[in-house]
Amino acid sequence: MSMPVAWKIHIDGAARGNPGPAAYAFIIQKEGSPPVEEKGTLGTMTNNLAEYTALVRALDRACALGAQRLIVHSDSELLVKQMNGEYRVKNPDLRVLYERARELGGQFKQVVIRHVPREHNSRADQLCNEALDEAAQGGRAPFVRNRDFEDLAPAAHQNSASKALREKALSRLRSAAASWAKGDAGKPAPEAVWNELWQLLEESRLVLPLEEDDQAK
Repeated sequence: MSMPVAWKIHIDGAARGNPGPAAYAFIIQKEGSPPVEEKGTLGTMTNNLAEYTALVRALDRACALGAQRLIVHSDSELLVKQMNGEYRVKNPDLRVLYERARELGGQFKQVVIRHVPREHNSRADQLCNEALDEAAQGGRAPFVRNRDFEDLAPAAHQNSASKALREKALSRLRSAAASWAKGDAGKPAPEAVWNELWQLLEESRLVLPLEEDDQAK
């Protein structure tokens, strides 16, 4: 009995800023059928987390579609070498998604993960950029929760983000306090410090950006 033909998958993840606004995309190609494409935004995260999210979602969709053998193409050398056991996964956040991908991979008869140059992964890259561009239209990118990651390790993700935000906010407050201690309460202006702190909250998606009319009040 012949083995079923392997389905081809191309994945990509991108973050503008690293960390910054992120997106994922994948294309699943079954021989003789139209390709299945998916793209979406992920909120703020690193490029590597976005790459792994694309892999997890692609494997999950391929399983739901009934695939048995897969050949996954990615232009992330780190992801490919980690998934193939050549590199260790030291980052605890990546480890969560790595273990989820390994778990999903075990549901197939065979999964091959190959590294390809970016130019050979152009459609997935295009979809990622489309998702980011569409989200940024109008100056306000909607926050789409990365449930693949947050459902698996909400504490790790939230603690990491909270610590980074806390350090940035404290650093700005310490700087302002040092200036005010010299006797000039207007350098920097309290309003300017508040605006900087608010911007940090916006970038962390903890508050919605103020409309221009609100900022003018």
